[in-house]
Amino acid sequence: MTNSDSPIIFWFRRDLRITDHPGFHAACATGRPVIPVFLHDEGVERLGAAPKFRLGLGLAAFAAELERLGSALILRRGPALQSLQALVEETGAGAVWWTRGYDSVTIDRDTGVKTWFNSNDIDARSFPGHLLFEPWKVTTVTGGYYKVYSPFWRAVCQRDVGPALPAPSRFVKPAFWPETEALSSWQMDAPVNRAAPILRRHQSPGEVAALAKLDRFIGDRIGSYKNNRDFPALDATSELSDHFSLGELSPRIAWHRAQEAMRAGSAGAEHFLKELVWREFAYHLMFNSPRILDRNWREEWDNFPWSEDPENPGFVRWCRGQTGVPMVDAAMREMYVTGRMHNRARMIAASYLTKHLMIHWKLGMDWFAECLTDWDPASNAMGWQWVAGSGPDAAPYFRVFNPETQAAKFDPDGAYVNRWVAEGQARPAATALEFFDAIPRGWGLSPEGTYPIPGIALDAGRKRALAAYSTAFPPRNDAKLA
Repeated sequence: MTNSDSPIIFWFRRDLRITDHPGFHAACATGRPVIPVFLHDEGVERLGAAPKFRLGLGLAAFAAELERLGSALILRRGPALQSLQALVEETGAGAVWWTRGYDSVTIDRDTGVKTWFNSNDIDARSFPGHLLFEPWKVTTVTGGYYKVYSPFWRAVCQRDVGPALPAPSRFVKPAFWPETEALSSWQMDAPVNRAAPILRRHQSPGEVAALAKLDRFIGDRIGSYKNNRDFPALDATSELSDHFSLGELSPRIAWHRAQEAMRAGSAGAEHFLKELVWREFAYHLMFNSPRILDRNWREEWDNFPWSEDPENPGFVRWCRGQTGVPMVDAAMREMYVTGRMHNRARMIAASYLTKHLMIHWKLGMDWFAECLTDWDPASNAMGWQWVAGSGPDAAPYFRVFNPETQAAKFDPDGAYVNRWVAEGQARPAATALEFFDAIPRGWGLSPEGTYPIPGIALDAGRKRALAAYSTAFPPRNDAKLA
């Protein structure tokens, strides 16, 4: 068998779909046998509990979809290069292809894989597919990268993203399938422990479910999206974040559908397009300034007096949804039950941690990376640094969200808080009670317990944060701390 007709190993990662998948489409179009592979490699090992759990559900759904097409998903556990080398040896594959990643760790690993295979006469290629725009293809007039969202949006909003590709119409099976490991043997749900059955009730994994959600959003919600998206008790958002995170939905398909809605006069369509570009901006920043993932993007924040102690009592209470601030606690409890958190609630919870409690954003970012089923490395890092003030486009950095006024504005009848906070309610909602079944028993919490008193008064926390900002960053004449 020559390289021209030998199998292509397609290495799936965060791209678990078949529709509008440039790399898989190209592999199938060659007419050569294609062997879909997923590796439980170094990257999967590093995942937090909830993202790993959600990945397991996504893999099961993706494997079922491939099987429906007459294909199969080969599962192997081990370091990427060694696992792929073994598969090439077993199958006689002449090519290893994949969809690109954009963080520096993934880039370094993929570069090593590509170098080894190409130097051994195996065709190794990477393809786009996770983003609308490759990060290096969006540049300022001086050739640099964008550091502020608004000009980034203006630079890309009229760009042609190209047509969405259909699912492959032709799929050639290999002469034999290599051995695969059982997904169940990976125990992807083990890290979330007893929360697994509760989280599972709130998930709808897979490409088919993602496309159905997109249809529902475009048909029923996108018109009111701009006006209603900040109200966490309303079913007003797309609920697509976990699907984008795992590549179960192509951003290009969502882009085209939203543009169609905008041309049809939908009032909220442009705002949804801007949210898609906000995700692009996060990846643009991560690729061009990798420090955003683990260090203050603005170096002048390196000496800011945040607490970095994970045993800080305020951080522990925040993690457990026990701050005594209902809007913050509701946000955290929603995350433990559903694996997700409404975006407005994320901003409130993050602001409270980094500003009222003066706790380092990285502690909060790492906790979200452990607990969110829609965890995304770029969006998580940029979102935390944006709220904390240390990141790009974080203006004004000294803005302190008041959870009470935020609740009055975006949850005026308390529907969101009541949905997630059981203490004090005669008949708590089922979702509020699920929180106590999802959390570790060691936390010792029950719905019959007394709701906690805040560790710090909101006004005192705000004043402390503003004083710290004034000391670290003396205000300019045109800036007013508020």
